[in-house]
Amino acid sequence: MATLDDVVAWLRDLAGTMKEHAAELTELDSAIGDADHGTNMARGTAAVAALLDESYDDAAALLKKAGMTLVSTVGGASGPLYGTFFLRMAGPLAGKEQIEAADLGAALRAGVEGIQQRGKAEAGDKTMYDAWAPALEAYDEAVSGGQDVGGSLRAAAEAAAEGRDGTEPLVARKGRASYLGDRSAGHLDPGAASTTLLLESAARTLG
Repeated sequence: MATLDDVVAWLRDLAGTMKEHAAELTELDSAIGDADHGTNMARGTAAVAALLDESYDDAAALLKKAGMTLVSTVGGASGPLYGTFFLRMAGPLAGKEQIEAADLGAALRAGVEGIQQRGKAEAGDKTMYDAWAPALEAYDEAVSGGQDVGGSLRAAAEAAAEGRDGTEPLVARKGRASYLGDRSAGHLDPGAASTTLLLESAARTLG
């Protein structure tokens, strides 16, 4: 079970995580993108962290504000995608003071559906969805097996990491990387890498 305080801790940890890994994400992005993913994610999550001392009625209200902040402060494709993720996550959590594992699963799925609708990506396109799809599946399996929020998120993070690593041999079919054609193979997708960091942060704090 997670609460508003746990979500606050997650978003604070996420800002620190993105700052810590900014250079690594930007290096990945320099190979197949605009070389700004790490900088953008660090700036956006820092802007979210600046909101955390305000008061919120529930986790949904905070996630909605976080989503709007990411959309307005993060450049490139990642701002609208991650912003949409948090905005959509808020829906299933509205009015919930205590977030059970199944509640969070519904929120994660709503968020990822938002990413898919905005980005039009499918599995194998070498995007963040290649980390999100197996993560959702692993999360749902863990919940079905009786795992709590923390255990389910750890399973999701492990599956996301495998999905991230699986993007290396793929040829990109979406986004800036797709312009490179076959030359996009041999590199990890930066969005899949930041997705994995987000889920690892959630597993540390929401569990």
